[in-house]
Amino acid sequence: MHNASLFTPVKVGSVALANRIVMAPLTRCRADAQHVPTGIMAEYYAQRADAGLIICEATMAIEGNSAFGGREPGIYSAAQVAAWKRVTDAVHGRGGRLFLQVWHGGRACHSLLNKGAQPVSSSAIAITGDEIHTPEGKKPYETPRALRDEEIPGIVDGFRKAFANAKAAGFDGVEVHGANGYLLDQFLRDGCNKRTGPYGGSLENRARLLLEVVDAALQVWGAARVGVRISPLNSFNAMADSDPVALTHAVASQLDKRGIAYLHLMRADFLGIQKGDVVTPARAAFKGALIGNMGYTPLEAADAVGKGLLAAVAFGHHYVSNPDLVGRLKAGAPLAEPNPGTLYTQDAEGYTDYPPFKAA
Repeated sequence: MHNASLFTPVKVGSVALANRIVMAPLTRCRADAQHVPTGIMAEYYAQRADAGLIICEATMAIEGNSAFGGREPGIYSAAQVAAWKRVTDAVHGRGGRLFLQVWHGGRACHSLLNKGAQPVSSSAIAITGDEIHTPEGKKPYETPRALRDEEIPGIVDGFRKAFANAKAAGFDGVEVHGANGYLLDQFLRDGCNKRTGPYGGSLENRARLLLEVVDAALQVWGAARVGVRISPLNSFNAMADSDPVALTHAVASQLDKRGIAYLHLMRADFLGIQKGDVVTPARAAFKGALIGNMGYTPLEAADAVGKGLLAAVAFGHHYVSNPDLVGRLKAGAPLAEPNPGTLYTQDAEGYTDYPPFKAA
């Protein structure tokens, strides 16, 4: 067997995983125009059910100003809950386990995608260096409105309701999306958060919203079925922090105190701009299951798991085009590359039609 340490079972919180291979959350834009998951999504996730854990794509917690694309799913309506239940039933029917990543886009959204609602963030600073796809074509990101302190409990409550809806939809747990320059990350990192008061300034204050949302998840699910994803180095969505190592250690310490199921750490920068070692401070501060992500080869992943540095490794890029990724890694088979032109389209092509590997 190739990469043998990846195929040992592990318990993440109270959820038993058959192996250490995690499907990372991947936005694929296959929901309908009302952000309701479609039948093809159930097929897609069921195809990948032999992953130790599937973390389903970023899913909107709140209706109104949190859509950043036309077809990403939500978890705020009864129709969405019912549709996600078909997904969870399909995955469970094949013996899989899945968490839902719950999310708010913050300043990465646009009024043209949210019925005219202005995006919100920690501070009134727009994303620069990129544009967003809207119904009227590509547009510059808008300057968001800084959330008022008194509005923030409503954001937390929206997440709490989303977590309850995820439980009703049959998920095995939830992942709080605190990464990649979306709302919770916009409060967390000081390159974006320029506010004063209880949610700005010190690292403790900047982490407050993330931790309040985590605590809301704990109230619904209990710590053993809650994960958190962070990306201290990732400059995607024009993000930066003056001290990502300190941020990692501080957040990991707070999450360790809460006893959550896992910390999902994105260790690098999509754009290669910001560099550093955030795995070491995360491992030092967080004693629970640490899931590594970004650029791990199967060999490196197996080595990190074998040494006890990571409990599991999340693969994203290759889960697009290898529904049988677990089997391929076990056999040492070649990995198919995804078609970038079909990542965010709305049909089966490049979604559910990638064939399993067949030896010559």
